[in-house]
Amino acid sequence: MFWAALLLFSGNAVAERHDSDLMSFVTLPEVRALKWEVEHYDRERLAPGYWFVAPYGKISPDQPTLKYQQYQVGPYIYDDNGVLIWAGAPLYDNHNVFDFKPVYNIDNDPYLSFIVGWEYDDSKKGHGAIVNSHYEVEKEVQALSDVHDFNMHEFNIMDGGKTALACTYRSQPINLADFGRPTEESWVTVGGFVEVDVESSEVLVQWDSLENIALHESNMFHASDAPAGSPGWDYVHINAVDKNGAGDYLISMRFTNTIYLISGRDGNIAWRLGGTESDFEQDFVFSKQHDVKFVSSNGTHHVISFLNNASDERGNDEKISSVLFVELDTGVVPMTAKVIKRINRPDSGLTRLRGSAQALPNGNVFIGWSERGYSSEHASNGELLMTAQFSSDRYSTYRSYKGEFTGRPTAPPDLVASVYGTRDEDMTTIIHVSWNGATDVVQWKFYAKAYDHGDSVLIGTIKKTDFETMFIADGFMDFVSAEAIDAEGNVMHTSEIMRTGTPPDWKAAGWAGSGSGPSPDDPSIIVAANDNADSTSSADSTNGEAAEVINDSSSTGSGNRSGAQYADAKEVAKAVYKAYDVIRGVSALLIFIILTGTLGGAGFALWRYLHARRISRYQHVPSEDRLPVEEIRLASNQRP
Repeated sequence: MFWAALLLFSGNAVAERHDSDLMSFVTLPEVRALKWEVEHYDRERLAPGYWFVAPYGKISPDQPTLKYQQYQVGPYIYDDNGVLIWAGAPLYDNHNVFDFKPVYNIDNDPYLSFIVGWEYDDSKKGHGAIVNSHYEVEKEVQALSDVHDFNMHEFNIMDGGKTALACTYRSQPINLADFGRPTEESWVTVGGFVEVDVESSEVLVQWDSLENIALHESNMFHASDAPAGSPGWDYVHINAVDKNGAGDYLISMRFTNTIYLISGRDGNIAWRLGGTESDFEQDFVFSKQHDVKFVSSNGTHHVISFLNNASDERGNDEKISSVLFVELDTGVVPMTAKVIKRINRPDSGLTRLRGSAQALPNGNVFIGWSERGYSSEHASNGELLMTAQFSSDRYSTYRSYKGEFTGRPTAPPDLVASVYGTRDEDMTTIIHVSWNGATDVVQWKFYAKAYDHGDSVLIGTIKKTDFETMFIADGFMDFVSAEAIDAEGNVMHTSEIMRTGTPPDWKAAGWAGSGSGPSPDDPSIIVAANDNADSTSSADSTNGEAAEVINDSSSTGSGNRSGAQYADAKEVAKAVYKAYDVIRGVSALLIFIILTGTLGGAGFALWRYLHARRISRYQHVPSEDRLPVEEIRLASNQRP
């Protein structure tokens, strides 16, 4: 009867979950980072660095009543195994973030930059943010007063960090003479860019399409289309801007299928690549492109990179999306453009919206195909080295980047400790620790005290292999802390000393020992007993990398533990440790099942404790991507 009830309970609990594609953490219960599905094809040739992504469920912001209690969207850093490094969503209270990337041209120190999305009620336009290696906001670049928002497409920090480039959209009326209808007028969304002073947000350079790009260049609107009211036809749709050393600007207009070079001297269009009025002799085509950037630019020779989407929700111009590296020679007549590298999307699919292409310092190429965070890394010859995508189909990221970064959070590590057992002789303390954003931790050292003002005693050491590390200690350890250790053995930071959590009522939780509940052990006695046991028998590790973590002995220094009971408790600890990855997803349920079956009342105690700490159920995130700018629903020709 008990097990039938237990299975019924567990089945209902699992059936009600909508968040199995999100990570959960004991130390940061408010954070729900996305899980990854990663395939490595040649790990040794990957470029060093982390992934920088900004997941979102839909582009338009939610009303406060619809926001999720747990942080899921915003800036996130992962390593190339999909292990979380930094959850930045709390920094701006779960706001949508775009164009999140590392920046290397400010004061010779690594920084982060991204765009914070606008407020749902338009009370704030959003802004560009620059964050230092301590995850502290140093600069906020504000949107122009005459635009709806800080546009989501681009926040490009220029050399020295003094200025930044951003895209702009504004609505204006225009005469339709270019369509042969001089007596008619329509509203259009004008696409342009600005270069602004990072310190003051002052506009230094401003350019827009209205006087430079005619309506007939657009592939979205045509002479037969009826006039539109505000905000009007989005006839060019700028989505990228870059600048070379000569001061000229490279821009991408998605709805003209054209890349333009804008003279930094007079603002005129120096040349067009692609579209209906290309100035180049070329033997290739592209369309609906994104993330156009200079790779190199030297006088009359330029190499540029971009994502050739070749599709949108209206259809596709090619069968597969790709990244193109194009060499331009503007010193000959006619000017020439040739593809020097093409990398096709690994799954032979189409990226209909968004995306990015990044040339890495070692010659590799990192590509963000956008939907579901689908990303790939390729060798310089285009060979596929890695693919990754979110486990969830409910989230995307506008762009994906890779780069080296050193995170040094000023806040201390987060630590949570809990104790379990039904008798004095079978107590076990489980400690979880994490340090959000720290990049150089290789090891954790754990300490406990016999009483508040006692000496801290080292109770164990374990290698860091994941965002959150779990350590299992013999006995009832209290006043617990942890030290973060780097590769040279230096202490990077120490957590606060935390009291160990206990059930609110030990008797109700199944306590069968003396008194109303257990008393904390003296850690020095436990450690001495384990050291003594180690001198007579080899340690039985739970895994090859954690031999220092758990010592499987049949007795402890207290001298009154039952060997059989203690061994049973330790076997439970090992089972919990080996099942750590699963515990993180369904920790309360799994530990409840394991310990109930093995220790009876102790399992109930653990369940009571975790039940009291449980977080709210998570609202299901809709998969539809409502795009107020692009006004194109999110879909895919072929899922990655």
